[in-house]
This record gives sequence, C-alpha cells and structure tokens, in this order.
Amino acid sequence: MKKVLVPLAIGFEEIEAITIIDTLRRAGISVTTASFNQEGVKSGVIGAHGITILGDSIFSEIVDDHFDMIVLPGGLDGTINLSENQILLDLIKKMNTQGKFIAAICAAPAVLAKADILNGRVATCYPGIADAFKIEGIEFNDSPVVADGNIITSKGPATAMLFAVALIGILIGNEKRDEIASELLIRS
Repeated sequence: MKKVLVPLAIGFEEIEAITIIDTLRRAGISVTTASFNQEGVKSGVIGAHGITILGDSIFSEIVDDHFDMIVLPGGLDGTINLSENQILLDLIKKMNTQGKFIAAICAAPAVLAKADILNGRVATCYPGIADAFKIEGIEFNDSPVVADGNIITSKGPATAMLFAVALIGILIGNEKRDEIASELLIRS
C-alpha cells in the first residue's frame, strides 16, 4: 500500500487538505496527517478559515517514517509556517534526492522553492504567489495541475479535486484514478 504524508501547519487551506486526504483514502492510499504543534502535544491544527483538524500524528514523531509521497496543502499562513520548519525542508530535499513524489498546491509550491528543488522545473501555484515569495528559476504554467518528474503542483482550492485525482494516477495507476474520478463525478 502506498503511503502519503500530509503535514498540517496553522493556517493550512482546509478545502485543499480535506479534499486531498479524502480522495487519496478513497483510492486505498494510506494517508498520514501530521500536525506542526508543540513537541509531543497532539492537538488540533486550526486552518485558514477556523476549521480545526486533529492530525493522525505529530510531525516530529513521524519524520523518519517511509513515505512514497508528501503533499503540502496551501493557505498563506500555513505555507509560511511550513517554510519555516527546517526539518520539513530537509525531508523534502531528502525525498527529492530519493526520487520520491513531492506535491504542493496553492501557495505551498513556495515551500518547495525554499527547499531549492524547483530550479529548472515547470510548476504552477496560486496567482501572485511566485511574485510574493520571490520564486525564481521556475517555468510557470497556468494549467490546473502540473507534473514535472517527481514534482506535482496545482493552483488552489478550485483545482484540489483534479490535483488529488492526478496524484492517485501517479501513485497507483490510471485505472484507479479513472474509477475514483467517475465516483466523484469528474468528467475527463
């Protein structure tokens, strides 16, 4: 079974996080949500719009676990909080070196840029984020979902379902992707 890590920091975009978690789990993918809270304290993480999610684990306790993919939900404050965590940045670099899949939506591609894994890549993000975070060295594409090698990016809340379904195809194949897309009434 494929394993995916979804880190949740204060200010994450709820639509994106829940859509990704739910859609991947529908496909039988093991998704672990990890909260960025006080060390050793398992508590809820408050999203950008006041919705609190209780993570499955605390990030610091699972950072050495094996995952096939990491998916970063956006949200401006959530992105800033993720980008300030050196352990997360190191994990992203390590996973990239190992050729593991790294996905980010909305503002979160800025975290990948800070981890210095987007140079020379094609990516997308929420409009204005590239300028706000001074992201350079990347070819931006306006598509809802962009895959460049092991890096997958998406634009924002409205593209979250397409993003999650694309991740299913990447992780376990197009047959399962198409099955889940059909169940969710997504037309290709």
